[in-house]
Amino acid sequence: MKSALLGLLLALTAPLAHAQTARQTPAPVETPIVIGRSYALPSTVMGATREINVWLPPGYADSGKTYPVLYVLDGGQDQDFHHISGIAQLGTVVGTTRDVIVVGIASVDRRNELALPTTDSDLIARYPTQGQSERFRLFLRDEVQPFIQSRFRTSGETALMGESLAGLFVVETFLKEPTMFDAYVAVSPSLWWDGGVLARQSGAHLRDQSNAPRTLILTLGDEGPEMQAPMDVLTGNLRDFAMPGVTWSFTPRPTETHATIYHGAALDAFRRLYAVPAQ
Repeated sequence: MKSALLGLLLALTAPLAHAQTARQTPAPVETPIVIGRSYALPSTVMGATREINVWLPPGYADSGKTYPVLYVLDGGQDQDFHHISGIAQLGTVVGTTRDVIVVGIASVDRRNELALPTTDSDLIARYPTQGQSERFRLFLRDEVQPFIQSRFRTSGETALMGESLAGLFVVETFLKEPTMFDAYVAVSPSLWWDGGVLARQSGAHLRDQSNAPRTLILTLGDEGPEMQAPMDVLTGNLRDFAMPGVTWSFTPRPTETHATIYHGAALDAFRRLYAVPAQ
């Protein structure tokens, strides 16, 4: 009888004791993780407000130093900004690369903003807004770069990075406005666009360039002849016509596909462009 009564008392008091313990345990404190800063930049060139994302190296606020800037195309928060800024953060933490400001420029209509005009009727039918890369380049030159230079401590060293159609834009910018950036990184550039016309015209563009120093980094995975053939044309013209001031390289990545190549290629580009000087 006493045993049964004791069991009943324990059963009744256990929930109460649990509730008292729960009330005494403070709830976890939730704070946001701040990765970078996002700006809604009004653009006269684009006729709309555009998303610009910025990652600053740790210690930026107190260092007083100036920093190189890497501009990343397709740099929206739901695009490539986070994983490219993550590479910059890793290099800073482990000391393998120099500190760099990463600026992500979000894309809205990629074929409009990143592709040069095409005469291909099928492409025009599929992408009627295509072919405004010159306008997007003007946006970068006249609005994005001045905004970053006026707001942050920049060293004047700049680079442009992009993959796929953004890689096509990188190559076009290197060929047509080579002094706009100091370095260009084109990962799996879609040189097939408009039947590979940009690659075929690259020799003429290269012959017209000055000998100003600049760097071009090209890479391509195992992506079939449509991607490889125009890359071969481009690299052939670089061998024949690039000025001595141009430092360029092409790295085949046969174990990578169009879907897997970007992160590793971007890491390699960081290590080349932002190598820590030897002590």
